Amino acid sequence: MTLGSEAEVDAPAGSPTTGGRPRAGYRTDLITVLLGTWFSIGLFLDAWAHSNVPELESFFTPWHAVFYSGFAATGAWILWVLWRNYQQGLRGLDAVPIGYGPAVLALPAFAAAGVGDYLWHTFIGIEQGIDILFSPTHLVLITSMVLILTTPLRTLWSDRDVVAPSLRRFLPAGLALSFTASLVLLFAGYADATVFTSEQVIRAFTFEKGAGGSGRAVELAASVMFTNLIMILPLLLAVRRFRLPFGAATLLAFVVMLLSTAVANYENMSTAIGFIVSGVVIDVLLLKLNPSESRVKEYRIFALAASFVTWAVFFAGAIIDQGTTPSVTEMWTGAPIMAALHGVLMAVVLVPTARR
Repeated sequence: MTLGSEAEVDAPAGSPTTGGRPRAGYRTDLITVLLGTWFSIGLFLDAWAHSNVPELESFFTPWHAVFYSGFAATGAWILWVLWRNYQQGLRGLDAVPIGYGPAVLALPAFAAAGVGDYLWHTFIGIEQGIDILFSPTHLVLITSMVLILTTPLRTLWSDRDVVAPSLRRFLPAGLALSFTASLVLLFAGYADATVFTSEQVIRAFTFEKGAGGSGRAVELAASVMFTNLIMILPLLLAVRRFRLPFGAATLLAFVVMLLSTAVANYENMSTAIGFIVSGVVIDVLLLKLNPSESRVKEYRIFALAASFVTWAVFFAGAIIDQGTTPSVTEMWTGAPIMAALHGVLMAVVLVPTARR
């Protein structure tokens, strides 16, 4: 068993580690996730346009061009990987690298949803707000994208020789995990705390107690809890399989906030900085606690501490940036604690008992 294999070529079919099918090499997975990044960014551009360009009336836009050209490039690359294996004498499913099967199935689903999206826009209209997140064709597109994007993660997960990968070795899987979290948050934009500006955070939790709180307060509270689950779940899943390298949590925070700031028109920069700082602290927690399925106590402590740190820094950043605290102390002091409890609950669900 190796701690972090740096394999650059596909593992051959029939090897003891693959059982008859090839495993994509590092460069193959890296290209896959970078091309997936292309059409992920295209989706974020399209989402921004739907929300910020009122005169948007056509399917044929620059944002769709980036989005669908990225898909075409990604699809062509995956098909070329299959063709390369076919040329080497592999047939049928044996030509599909381990972990690439769901992506192969997702390609025609994505293409069909793209055609459906064109017809939807033509005959029903262009979404301009929250309805973009519930469009059936968009939901099929996002599901297909997740299956394609997570391909490098499945590749690395299947390699039982890799236990503690270096950051370089983990990079394709880490990017896949990070962009997937970003896409999930994008389609949960109605409960995404990362897009709040520091001013909005302070104002949301500033209200007359007797009034029971404003709608904005309820929105922020719910968004904190939902966003926390989306941010902590990838890490809790990953540490069940790997000893994550230092930088994995920072990578997750950086990618999520890179795309979040674009959606928010770069008005949430203080929030973005806070999340990235939290990512660094969480990396330290990973290093010190080494949580895993066999170390349940450390696993749960990590879930609690990582969640608490994320939202303590979130509110601290808003307070420092605005130079004032929200008027309702219970809200901004209790929210990080509530998020921490949710994190522990998720840890208990994922790992009820220690793995022997």
